Amino acid sequence: MVRLRSTVWGPAEFVGPPPLRLTVRGILAGCSAAVAIIGSAVAGAWYGIPGLAAGEGGLVCAAVLVLYLCGVRAGRALIGAVAVLAVGLALQTPQAAAGFVLAERGRAEPVEVTSVESASVDAPGGRRYLCSVIDRDGVPVKVRIWRGCERTTRPGDAITVVYDVEGRVPPRGAEGTGSALDALSRLGGWVAGLVSASVVAVVRSCRLSAPDLGSRPAP
Repeated sequence: MVRLRSTVWGPAEFVGPPPLRLTVRGILAGCSAAVAIIGSAVAGAWYGIPGLAAGEGGLVCAAVLVLYLCGVRAGRALIGAVAVLAVGLALQTPQAAAGFVLAERGRAEPVEVTSVESASVDAPGGRRYLCSVIDRDGVPVKVRIWRGCERTTRPGDAITVVYDVEGRVPPRGAEGTGSALDALSRLGGWVAGLVSASVVAVVRSCRLSAPDLGSRPAP
């Protein structure tokens, strides 16, 4: 049972407060992974690199963190928790990165609604509505807008849309958009969870004894 617990949760062979060096290593590992995951998505959205903008670079960073934890022989359950949080952060980051780019170099313009459709009722905040719109030159916008598109919106109404001046990020409704910091602050919970789980995983990997390699034959 002791061996099984050590494999699942880590040996944690220390008495008293966690070793400072391991705590620092865990913080550095979690923070480095979070910065790499978010930074790769922001760079992909900013420079128009599809793989990074879609979060694929973040998934690679998550895999590197998991491999590091396997290398220090952290508990398997904690490695799994870190993997889930890192992948979740990587999947949430593309939308935040797009919001960051639009907040930094977006341009707000009015558009005209041509049709309104009801979307999934499972969307955050209840039922969501999607508006098809055309710009002031009469050209249809390729993506449908949900921010600013309400149940009372009708064809012919005007709503405001934010465009990326470089054309690398799809436009979105101006309603609910804030500063660049606001766009990334929505990832705070994921980052905090990832760093905390990384610290626990690294700290509990502490071993004072040599690994059991099995009995060896006498010379």
